[in-house]
Amino acid sequence: KDIASSMGREFVRISLGGVRDEAEIRGHRRTYIGALPGRIITSLKKAGTKNPIFILDEIDKLGTDFRGDPSSALLEVLDPEQNFSFNDHYLEVDFDLSNIMFITTANRVDQIPSPLLDRMEVLDFSGYIHDEKIEIAKKHLLPKMIKEHGLKKKEINLNQEALSVLIDSFTREAGVRNLERQIANICRKVAKNISVGTYKSIKIDGKKVFNLLGPEMYFSDVAERCTKPGVVIGLAWTAFGGDILFIEASKMPGKGVLKLTGKLGDVMKESAQAAYSFVRANAKK
Repeated sequence: KDIASSMGREFVRISLGGVRDEAEIRGHRRTYIGALPGRIITSLKKAGTKNPIFILDEIDKLGTDFRGDPSSALLEVLDPEQNFSFNDHYLEVDFDLSNIMFITTANRVDQIPSPLLDRMEVLDFSGYIHDEKIEIAKKHLLPKMIKEHGLKKKEINLNQEALSVLIDSFTREAGVRNLERQIANICRKVAKNISVGTYKSIKIDGKKVFNLLGPEMYFSDVAERCTKPGVVIGLAWTAFGGDILFIEASKMPGKGVLKLTGKLGDVMKESAQAAYSFVRANAKK
C-alpha cells in the first residue's frame, strides 16, 4: 500500500493460496452458466484504472489439478513480452496489462514453478534477528494486544527479559506472527486475572512467562554441550533459519552396513556416507 501511495496509484491485492483452476486467472468462456471474467480483470474493474500496483500474494501456494495449471496462465500475465495482449476467456478480446506493476510474494522461492520464476526479479528479505523482534514487540505488537484485550498500559508490563523468553522458548519463526499470538495469550490471561480480582497490575519477567504459558516449547542446542566421542555436530537449515543437531554413531556387531535413523534429508545422508567412506579408507592408519 505504501508503494502505491507513494506512486499515486491504486492498490490491488489477490491471494493465490490454494488456487488450482486456470479459469480463476483467465476467466470462463461465456458459454458456461454463471461465467465471469478472471480475477485479474475483475480486480482491475474494481480498481477503476489500468495501471495499479497489483499484489499477487502467496504465489508459491499455487496448485494444479484436472482443471488446468494456473501458474501457466500467469506466464502471460507476468511476461512483459506477452502481457500487452492478455486474453481473458470471458472478454474474448486482448487486454493490455503492460502498464501494471506486478509484485508477487512468497515464503519459499524453491516452490515457485521455474518458468514463472524466470519472469521475475527476486528480492530476498531475511528473517528478523532477535533484537529486531524485541523492538517490533515493544513498539507494535504489545501496544496492539493491550488495546485489543481492553487492558491499560499501567496494568501490564513485559520487560525485555520476558520478550526474550517468548522469542527463544515459545516461538521459532522468521517473522513475528507466533510472537504476536503468544503476547495475545499472555494478555488474555492477565485480563482474566484482573477481572476476577487476582491482582490489579502485573510486571512480567522471564520467570512469570513460564508461570503463564507453561514449560518451554522450543530450546536451542549449544555446540559445546557435548564432547562425548562418537557424537558430532551437523548443520541444518529450515524456513526459520539455521540450526545445529547432534549426530551419534554406535559400533556394534553386524554385516558392516551403515544404517541411518531419523528423518534426514539427502544432504545429511550424503554427509554420513562420506564420513563412513573416510573411516573405511583410513581405518588401518
